Amino acid sequence: MTKARDLSNIISGGFTADDIPNLDTAKITSGTFAADRIDNTSLSNVTALPFSAGTDWQSTIVTGSTLTAVAGKGYWINTTSNACTITLPASASVGDFIEFSDYARTWGTNAITINQNSLNFQGSTSVNPIYDVNGQSVKIIYSGATKGWIPTVDDDVTDETPPPYSVDFLVIAGGGSGGGSGGGAGGYRTSTQSVNVGTTITVTVGDGGAQSSGTTGYFDTGNAGSNSSISGTGLTTITSAGGAQGVAFTSNGASGGSGSGGAAADTAPAGTGGAGNTPSTSPSQGNNGGDGYAANTAGGSGGGGGAGAVGSNGSLRTGGNGGAGASSSITGSSVTRAGGGGGGSTTNTGSSTSGSGGSGGGGTGASHSVNSTAGTVNTGSGGGGGGYSATRSPIHILSSAGGKGVVILSVPTASYSGTTTGSPTVTTKNAGADTVLQFNGSGTYTA
Repeated sequence: MTKARDLSNIISGGFTADDIPNLDTAKITSGTFAADRIDNTSLSNVTALPFSAGTDWQSTIVTGSTLTAVAGKGYWINTTSNACTITLPASASVGDFIEFSDYARTWGTNAITINQNSLNFQGSTSVNPIYDVNGQSVKIIYSGATKGWIPTVDDDVTDETPPPYSVDFLVIAGGGSGGGSGGGAGGYRTSTQSVNVGTTITVTVGDGGAQSSGTTGYFDTGNAGSNSSISGTGLTTITSAGGAQGVAFTSNGASGGSGSGGAAADTAPAGTGGAGNTPSTSPSQGNNGGDGYAANTAGGSGGGGGAGAVGSNGSLRTGGNGGAGASSSITGSSVTRAGGGGGGSTTNTGSSTSGSGGSGGGGTGASHSVNSTAGTVNTGSGGGGGGYSATRSPIHILSSAGGKGVVILSVPTASYSGTTTGSPTVTTKNAGADTVLQFNGSGTYTA
């Protein structure tokens, strides 16, 4: 007697071998079987029945630091010795799925990171999700372009794409060295920007202008400072221009982040101060240098511009003061940086007076009895100008170098990754709520 066939379960795929005798099960493994493989059964309206073989779990345990995943497969990930970055397919169709499981319960020590490979993950375009719970299992399914991959199983149902967070920046370029006049301070810029987790912020810290190679004091021309900058994917690049170099006797000041002073002259006209805020930004990143003074072997050169004020004009036997720097509390207390260098002075008889460096680290200009000084390192301040005095030996007084720049970041401590290069100085402020990174040299921070 032929057993009646119960075909009601075919719709849902839940039939058993008793329902369909003499079934060639080899046809199920590949996904479909034809109607004529079902003995004594008439399925006139069905040409083939689809079947899914489920997740294709891989027999090889993944122990390496990278894995390129394939849709439809499952992977045992063993991070006992190292973390693992998993790269998802570059293209996907709705319904594609991939599974991962913590083979040795070590993801809490060495996490897995999902490289999205340009597709969205939970609606985010660039944040690489991190799974870091011991014993965690993850199944992700592609939902389409808008939300992309969505976890349907991840044990802790956490949104694995953390939101961006705000970072404050202070970017100061290297200061210019003095010539006869005071060097200009490096450009001074601030910024607050939203940064995606995983973004690498590249920090460049500009050097101060080197001391002039000349030996004739106020006849020498200095060297400009170098730019400082921050950049990264999704960020607006911030570049501060190097401070202008001090200039030689009778010359007009040079332009830069802050301009250098104009040089003294024996007869009018003396040099005019150089322009600050070059290239132009808004708000301004620096100020102009002061003008030189003309008097026969008794002039004073102008002071270099500072981040907070213009340099002062030179006068009879007196160098102009460097412009004041600008203050910031990004480190937790107010600190002034980027002062202009003081102008040098000349005298054939008697005494002369140095131009003082601008507040925030500007170098002092030279006088008959005072040597010039360099801009303070890691403030971006200008160097002091050189001078001349017939009453001393040697009669020429050299100018000095500009101060190296600095870049400072402030991030919420709760979001701070601790991933840096270049050995920044790391401190906290606001009772530990914020972490401050001071880069005295170039490096990176990964958000």
